[in-house]
Amino acid sequence: MTSLVQYVVVRGDLARSWPLGAIIAQACHASTAILHLYRDDGNVRKYTADLENMHKCILEVKSEDDLAALSEALTQDNVHHKLWIEQPENYPTCLAVKPYPKEEIKQHFKKLKLLQ
Repeated sequence: MTSLVQYVVVRGDLARSWPLGAIIAQACHASTAILHLYRDDGNVRKYTADLENMHKCILEVKSEDDLAALSEALTQDNVHHKLWIEQPENYPTCLAVKPYPKEEIKQHFKKLKLLQ
């Protein structure tokens, strides 16, 4: 069976200046949103059908510009994702990718490190 993974990428600059709970909330918002938006997708159905074995990878980029560049690259390669825009501040905080087989999308994330 192909292993599905959901990547969540958070801005590292915010992770070092915001409370931990606020950062976790941003990642949860993005993850929940993308799963809802693609709830009828085959990968999402498989991913959520096996709740005990969901695989997420929480990574970081350095800045808002880096997050925007990653979002653009994902869009160019037709990788479905949700860029979470925090309100009322109206700025991007993180993004979450729809679950995909790891081999299909890992190239977009291999240079990123785990969120510290």
